[in-house]
Amino acid sequence: MKKDNIKSGNIIDTDVLKRLYKYVKPYQGNFYFLVFLTIAVAVLAPARPYLIQKAIDGPIASGDFNGLVWLMALLVGLLIIQAVVQYGHTYLSGWIGQYIVRDIRLKLYRHLLGLRLKFFDKTPIGRLVTRNVSDVEQLSDVFSQGLAAMIGDALQILVILGMMFAMSWKLTLVSLATLPLLFLSTYIFKEKVKVAFNEVRNAVSNLNSFVQEHVSGMSIVQIFTAEKREYEAFEEINKEHKKANIRSVLYYSIYFPVAEVIQATGIGLLVWYGSKGVINEIETGISLGMLVAFILYIQMFFRPIRLIADRFNTLQMGIVSSSRILNLLDNKEHIPNNGDLQPEKIEGDIKFKNVDFAYNEDETVLRDISFEVKEGETVALVGATGAGKSSVINLLSRFYDIQSGSITINEEDIKNYDLDYLRRNIGVVLQDVFLFSDTIEYNITLGNPDITQEQLQHAAEIVGAKKFIEKLPGGFQYNVMERGATLSVGQRQLISFVRALVYDPKIIVLDEATSSVDTETEELIQSAIEKMMKGRTSIVIAHRLSTIQSADKIIVLDKGEIKETGTHNELLEKDGFYAQLHAMQYKETL
Repeated sequence: MKKDNIKSGNIIDTDVLKRLYKYVKPYQGNFYFLVFLTIAVAVLAPARPYLIQKAIDGPIASGDFNGLVWLMALLVGLLIIQAVVQYGHTYLSGWIGQYIVRDIRLKLYRHLLGLRLKFFDKTPIGRLVTRNVSDVEQLSDVFSQGLAAMIGDALQILVILGMMFAMSWKLTLVSLATLPLLFLSTYIFKEKVKVAFNEVRNAVSNLNSFVQEHVSGMSIVQIFTAEKREYEAFEEINKEHKKANIRSVLYYSIYFPVAEVIQATGIGLLVWYGSKGVINEIETGISLGMLVAFILYIQMFFRPIRLIADRFNTLQMGIVSSSRILNLLDNKEHIPNNGDLQPEKIEGDIKFKNVDFAYNEDETVLRDISFEVKEGETVALVGATGAGKSSVINLLSRFYDIQSGSITINEEDIKNYDLDYLRRNIGVVLQDVFLFSDTIEYNITLGNPDITQEQLQHAAEIVGAKKFIEKLPGGFQYNVMERGATLSVGQRQLISFVRALVYDPKIIVLDEATSSVDTETEELIQSAIEKMMKGRTSIVIAHRLSTIQSADKIIVLDKGEIKETGTHNELLEKDGFYAQLHAMQYKETL
């Protein structure tokens, strides 16, 4: 399994921040109100020490009880206002963050739905899950804990410094004497934690990919008794995650006590110098109230600086996650849907003309493929594994685009058709049936409200699946669990037939539709196939040559090229590729 490797970028990545602001625009009013609340919090908090100074140097020093009551009432009122403003700031920043997360997650998932299958062929699913879940969640911290909190802290520091210098520049310089030590320790802590956080994010991404991949492939793990080896591999990845988290905990456990000591040292210097000033107040101008206010100010000043490293790392990881999300959104591996053709009816005349196709530029899969399927005909594609049979049907539904040549339906290039319309008119039944963890009805309709119960029942009746479905608890509302684990292979295949037929497609494509079922079920499916094909253009891919002997035309593929074309009897008479395949299968049944 390829491991994810995340590196931190520049914390002030203006390009990323500009693009993120686009998602803030729908909530501009709330955002500007949040900015106002941020400024209000920065101004209100430093007002408390000022009022305390006035109380000590004024009413308390002169014994003015009424004046003290008035100042205390003012202080209580200020605290209430600050609490309300702080509540609004915290709630609104989280509200904006969550709405932006919702919008980005929806956009990201919509983007994933439109990507080419080629993209999913080369991208681990666990990594995409991390992008759509963990990374998007990390992004919310940019607004709720990172950017907004840092702006608020910076403003509060500036207001505090302004008030301190206005009171006494000498006390201010003494108070900030230990600040260089705090900046140095904060910088070291920030760099160390940044590395640890990167390692944690790498480990989380790798854990997601590993677990998703191996849970999906659990049958292979157990068949080949690889449980112990896979457990050891998981244990190693989990160990990396644990080490990274412990390192970050270690840095926190060292930094915060050091920061407390530095702050306490600064307060000690302040008290030492300020006490002398209080004693000689007439000469120095330092009062007891001013000293108390400075002690409160220095505590308020050091708190955001102690947290700033954590804020920086939170913001930085949010920017990293944002970059990864935006890079995925920038991926242009979409099948272009530039066509607008939606005729009332597709007749089903299909033509492949000189088609060349490669999944990768240096690996050509189909070479100069040309054939025609007339309306109502059944054409079978046969050949060894890797001959290119499945690639043909992938191209017909435009899951991939060809490098050269043309594919037409009703004399119109398939690129001219609206993509959704094209795929609705091509019913595909794959060999590997995928069912979602939901009801049978949902797995047939995929939540399409336009499909009526009558259509659902009718399609199930034609295929012959209605009888076994109605015997299940709940009938069509029976939950098949993940990948249809509670159904047999044959039952899952029959449901996929109903799913293809319920849209009443004009073209039917069967990709190894009977290769994984028993003989009894195959007979039932063959009967359903005959009913499905009636009046429709059909392309059938089969390893069992006995199932396609009645096809109007059989095309034999080998290494991406057409070797033979004809009916079953014609191809046997040629004594070529098809005859050899037939002889081998007949020999296997003896």
